[in-house]
Amino acid sequence: MTLKVLAATRKGLFTLAKTGTKSAPWQIERADFLADNVSMVLHDHRSGKLYAALDLGHFGVKMHRADGPGAAWTEMPTPAYPEKPEGNDEKDMWGNPIPWSTVRVWGLETGGPKETGVLWCGTLPGGLFRSDDHGASWTIVESLWRHPKRSEWMGGGADLPGLHSICIDPRNPKTVRCGVSSGGVWQTKDSGKTWTNDNSGMWQDHAPEEHKFNPNGQDAHCLVQCPSDPQRMWVQHHNGIFVSSDEGRTFIEITNVAPSVFGFPVVVHPKDPDTAWFVPAIKDEKRIPADGRMVVTRTRDGGKTFETFGAGLPDSHAYHLVYRHCLDVDGSGKRLAMGSTTGGLWVSESAGETWSCISRDLPPIHCVRFAA
Repeated sequence: MTLKVLAATRKGLFTLAKTGTKSAPWQIERADFLADNVSMVLHDHRSGKLYAALDLGHFGVKMHRADGPGAAWTEMPTPAYPEKPEGNDEKDMWGNPIPWSTVRVWGLETGGPKETGVLWCGTLPGGLFRSDDHGASWTIVESLWRHPKRSEWMGGGADLPGLHSICIDPRNPKTVRCGVSSGGVWQTKDSGKTWTNDNSGMWQDHAPEEHKFNPNGQDAHCLVQCPSDPQRMWVQHHNGIFVSSDEGRTFIEITNVAPSVFGFPVVVHPKDPDTAWFVPAIKDEKRIPADGRMVVTRTRDGGKTFETFGAGLPDSHAYHLVYRHCLDVDGSGKRLAMGSTTGGLWVSESAGETWSCISRDLPPIHCVRFAA
């Protein structure tokens, strides 16, 4: 089966296929939802189905499903929040009321390998949803949405709180871990009946001293879990890189990373928990590559040392930012795909050491996924 890369962008969903030719190794094979804002895409490797989430602004969020690459798209229900209780006056960090409605789909993942049909969805303003029927219906995880500590979550670049990372433990699908903007890492071991929020070892540099180590205030930009060693988890945090070796209960900060520890995405090798990749930017106030040179950093020893790679990437006056869902690694651990806010799309066939540009002309990219 032809290897494909899916790129969800501000103006459509693009499918790129590997051709095998040297002159044009990758080509755009298909464009769907042209001119529509596609916030998330998912390829279900269990069934072959594709899922796409659209953020249509005034017309709201729409969800679509296809039976496979190239198949026709069918609209399906959008995750819906319960009715807001009368008298509820919770507000965001700007003093605006927090809506009880789906503003954007910010995370979309499959359930366990044997959970046919199970999908998980994270949204703005911070809801977690589950589907047991390939997205034909959705149920909000009430225990997390109504958790008393959820009201402490804050937004950031997206203003509203958001649940963006969903990790299903391959040993037991009842264990789910989620990354939340300004909420840290939350986990359940009983399919969502109860939740814990430890995050010991994380800290935030932008909070008052008394809140720096608050586990429920940590701004986790992206959370990933190694499939072959689920105890190992990596977090690209707002002000650093953190790694856990005990399933996310405690984290160790990694500081020796040049040119920066600030960024949004992280991916972990599917078979080697010590190998992870990051895409650095200067810092929060300057979300551009250091010295105008785009690079990818990689550790192969659990964060003790890092290598920096830029071969094939723009090396001067580059202003690309790579969002949290715009870096992906395939099942071999050798091939990576990466997309940027300025429409650049690259693929590496050498575990991130060298890169080839697929396109410089796509719309701003929100999500990149491999699909076989």
